[in-house]
Amino acid sequence: MRTPAYAAPSADEPLAPFTVERREPRAHEVLIDILYCGVCHSDIHQVRDEWGGSIFPMVPGHEIVGRVSRAGEGATRFAVGDLVGVGCFVDSCRSCEQCRAGEEQYCREGMTGTYNSRERDSGEPTYGGYATRIVVDENYVVRIPDGIAPERAAPLLCAGITTYSPLRHFGVKAGDEVAVVGLGGLGHMAVKLARAMGARVTVLSTSESKRQDAMALGAEGFLSTRERSMFREHAGTFDFIIDTVSAQHDYNAYLNLLKIDGTMVLLGIPDPTPLSAFPLVSGRRRLAGSMIGGIRETQEMLDFCAEHGVASDVEVIDIADINTAYERMLKGDVRYRFVIDTASLGEA
Repeated sequence: MRTPAYAAPSADEPLAPFTVERREPRAHEVLIDILYCGVCHSDIHQVRDEWGGSIFPMVPGHEIVGRVSRAGEGATRFAVGDLVGVGCFVDSCRSCEQCRAGEEQYCREGMTGTYNSRERDSGEPTYGGYATRIVVDENYVVRIPDGIAPERAAPLLCAGITTYSPLRHFGVKAGDEVAVVGLGGLGHMAVKLARAMGARVTVLSTSESKRQDAMALGAEGFLSTRERSMFREHAGTFDFIIDTVSAQHDYNAYLNLLKIDGTMVLLGIPDPTPLSAFPLVSGRRRLAGSMIGGIRETQEMLDFCAEHGVASDVEVIDIADINTAYERMLKGDVRYRFVIDTASLGEA
């Protein structure tokens, strides 16, 4: 099936119209007509080959919401017309300990990315959601619950699950003092989710201009990290810190903000940062990392969001504006996630 899309021809060229040849759905696969696709900062990293190993031409996009339009033989989990989502991966080995536990994101053989990856059987490149349709195994598709607008659900499939997973895994609960470092695409979801879990949330940011937004999103406090005295005055304050920042910063200063037995989880991937043992040893603190969640947990997150009225704050754009959107993202000029209306791609 000839499918309109946008692709990066190479690491130093802008995204441009492209045509993807999508196959008919095979056994246990569904064809999804894409309605919206979120724009993740990792799209920029991979389009510009900043992480290495990029496959061109590349059709990015792993925050996909659409409707099932056809089902392959034996595909029974979804009916035609169902509103569904596809996140960061579309396959895994299915047999390792992690896959059997429903944590396919940590597959021992490596998950198959929704884009910039290779299919496990054919070795053909995967193409993502900057397109009008996609074919995915039904076991790697999630249901979008009623009550979440589809365009606001799209970023939940990456930004939402990336912040929900560590909050759940490390046991954040009602009454906990939670700090969110950075208020961007990830940070704004961390604030909303932690607040919905009953935690008291404080945003830590270098940008004083984010104070009003932080409060509007549900934070009860805001601290400027430009004020070095803040780190001394608030030492030992937080049970949990979720760090969404990808720029290099001093982990040691933030670790000292934790209470005894506190945990700080890194979601961003900055350049290597020096780490001292003292803030860990002196407070029996933990520094951990986390990425997205598995299919089971992603569905759990979506259901939680529907129950608690949580969704992403988005700016919907036409696909023709994607290169401008990338430049705006690099300047922090988005509140808080761009989402592509794929109707702007037109028909094949």
